[in-house]
Amino acid sequence: MVLLGVNIDHVATVRNARGGLSPDPLQAALIAEDYGADGITVHLREDRRHIKDADLIALKFKITTRLNLEMANTPEMVQIALEIKPYMVTLVPERRQELTTEGGLDVSAHRNALTETVNKLTKAGILVSLFIDPDAAQLKASQETGASYIELHTGAYSQAYFAISQTTAVNMVSERKIDLDQTLVALTKTATDAHQLGLRVNAGHGLNYQNIKPILNIPHLEELNIGHSIIAHSIFTGLGPAVQLMKKLLSE
Repeated sequence: MVLLGVNIDHVATVRNARGGLSPDPLQAALIAEDYGADGITVHLREDRRHIKDADLIALKFKITTRLNLEMANTPEMVQIALEIKPYMVTLVPERRQELTTEGGLDVSAHRNALTETVNKLTKAGILVSLFIDPDAAQLKASQETGASYIELHTGAYSQAYFAISQTTAVNMVSERKIDLDQTLVALTKTATDAHQLGLRVNAGHGLNYQNIKPILNIPHLEELNIGHSIIAHSIFTGLGPAVQLMKKLLSE
């Protein structure tokens, strides 16, 4: 069964909108665990727009599953990771102006710097994953850094799935179905090739209750990291049932 990592960034987004203490990301993490989350994922950004350093410390010492820290490859973030020692670090690209992470790492262009960081984190006992697009060159470069995992960026797939849902013309649906199938082929091939290279495979970005099932056919997939759709659904159902429903879909 594919594991579920629940990203709680947007609980912190709501809290920070008013500058107070509520809702508490730690409380959200504990609820998610109670309802079946296999791990908790957070992205500590340079601008601290949602998760803050104090959140990270609280999560490290109080959750009972696994903490996956998404972060950019910067000296500040590497030092924080070495001090906190999360279960896993997922290195992601980061631009200040983006609303959410757009695309995967360019591992080929930054292989030396990433290799240095992977070595530091690995020596500290931290598993390292690289967030990449389904691309052969990026996969090969990822393997050369010494990382244990890749996380496949499923943004193109999610966008293609959404495009079909917004289309009514029959001919356009057919064309967009081809686009969707191509994204799944790319993800499947990259996951297969990653396994052959000795890399373990996670995935995430833009996944929701409607588009999740085809993703589960990707081979060698260990964990999906899902945040926005679960937090959005929780507004209507509560966080526990929202996590529980996603876990049910993953188990099917």
